Amino acid sequence: MKKILCLLLSLMLLLGCTAAFAEEAAPGLQKDLIILFTSDVHCGVDQGWGYAGLYAVKEGLSQKYNVLLVDDGDAIQGEPIGTMTRGESIINIMNTVGYDVAIPGNHEFDYGMDRFLELTEKANFPYISCNFNKEGEMIFPPYLIKEVDGVKIAFVGITTPTTLRSSTPTYFMNENREFIYGFLQDETGDQLYEAVQKAVDDARAEGAAYVIVLAHLGDEAECIPWTYADVISHTNGIDALLDGHSHDTEQVIMKNKDGEDVVRSACGTKLAHIGALTITTTGEISSKLYSWNQDIPAPELLNLQNAGAEAVTAESAVLSEKLNEVVATTTVDLTIYDPTAKTDDGKSVRIIRNTETNLGDLCADAYLDQSGEADIAFVNGGGIRVSIPKGDITLNDILKVHPFGNSLTVISVTGQQVLDALEWSVHSMPGEFGGFNHVAGLTYEVDPTIPSPCVTDVEGMFDHVDETMERRVRNVVVKGEPIDPAAYYKLACNDYQLLHDGDGYTMYRGAEVIQNSVKLDNQVLIDYITGTLNGVVGEGYENPYGQGRFVTVNAGE
Repeated sequence: MKKILCLLLSLMLLLGCTAAFAEEAAPGLQKDLIILFTSDVHCGVDQGWGYAGLYAVKEGLSQKYNVLLVDDGDAIQGEPIGTMTRGESIINIMNTVGYDVAIPGNHEFDYGMDRFLELTEKANFPYISCNFNKEGEMIFPPYLIKEVDGVKIAFVGITTPTTLRSSTPTYFMNENREFIYGFLQDETGDQLYEAVQKAVDDARAEGAAYVIVLAHLGDEAECIPWTYADVISHTNGIDALLDGHSHDTEQVIMKNKDGEDVVRSACGTKLAHIGALTITTTGEISSKLYSWNQDIPAPELLNLQNAGAEAVTAESAVLSEKLNEVVATTTVDLTIYDPTAKTDDGKSVRIIRNTETNLGDLCADAYLDQSGEADIAFVNGGGIRVSIPKGDITLNDILKVHPFGNSLTVISVTGQQVLDALEWSVHSMPGEFGGFNHVAGLTYEVDPTIPSPCVTDVEGMFDHVDETMERRVRNVVVKGEPIDPAAYYKLACNDYQLLHDGDGYTMYRGAEVIQNSVKLDNQVLIDYITGTLNGVVGEGYENPYGQGRFVTVNAGE
């Protein structure tokens, strides 16, 4: 009897140990998992790999591996197909390609808060973010868990706190211009780190074997203390961070706050690269990029015919219809040409690059209005490409005015910087200069008979004004008051000039950026005409030579 009891006890102990071992042992992947990711596509639906190429890669890898597809933000803005459909065409394409999860980037909000939230309802995939909130309440789940071969893979979303200034600030405000939406943007970064850590810990508690952060953070200095490196170095429990926002392609392994390795991967922009994070059956994690380095996009060169290609074709047809849609009307001709002067061979004389016109005024007014806070606005004549004749205005008409994809930006500048910028704007008069700026919020006089005091560097960029010489620009007035060289003003213009020295405007270097590339210039014009002007242009723009913001003196001497 004792032998039987001992045998039974031994058997029970053995079974108990086996059961305990089974409970503790996590299930393993049966096949390697490849997490494909995109970021900052910016509506480049048929550029680089294109969505057709992405679909082909996803389908091909799925024959051998487990595959998930995720997006790190800034998908719905950047090209006409996004602007004209207010993001819907991109969501439709992403639905077809088969995304599993996405996060909002800063430019997901460029069509307004209501529109973005409407688009998330149209998406067949969830959005996540652990820091996007309205008055402290999270808008989306902070993380999502996907099961692959019984293994729980957690995705935690992070949206850059710089979104408040790199999209349109008013979109995050109530009617009293108080911010009600936020991204845990305290200056120390602690609120963001704590939110990320909580999401990671909660996902682990829910049984996640791996935690992958989907981030729109980047590596730019202006994003400190919210860069990917800041987040990784202040948290633990993250296995990999798939990043966007700064358009880089760096593959990095760095230490978290406990000294453990974390993989960080980024895949650039416009589908030139597809990111691939691999988790092997043995738990090894690595990242790489599938890069398309050909001059011809993959869909065209490979003649790809798949569901992704069909979706792009269908939405491009929608775009064609939208482009011809009448959205406004103008009771006057809006011009880039002199309405009367002709060249010797009978052609119209272009004046948009050396004097004021009503279309130049309209474009500058749009920048001032849509910034929501600027004191003055500049728009370079070289970026205003065609006239708009009297009559119906289509979306294509507006798109042709600003075809370059520059973005509304606002910086804080001194009156002296404004004065220097105006001198540079008129330095080529009476000749043309693509950087000749049309203005809103100020008026000034210029005497083109005075030699320009602007001094250039070896590259032909603005270097300084020779103060031993007389200035061409005089009597600058901002909001009815003479400009104060020592005072600060908020200047709205495009990122080309303000952030990238476009047209040689170097005097803005180091200026405080208040709004960073918040909206495409053609979207600025569309929203101003269809919104603020209620779809009718005319009143105040009757004079083809503008409203007298720019007055030339001694021109005939």
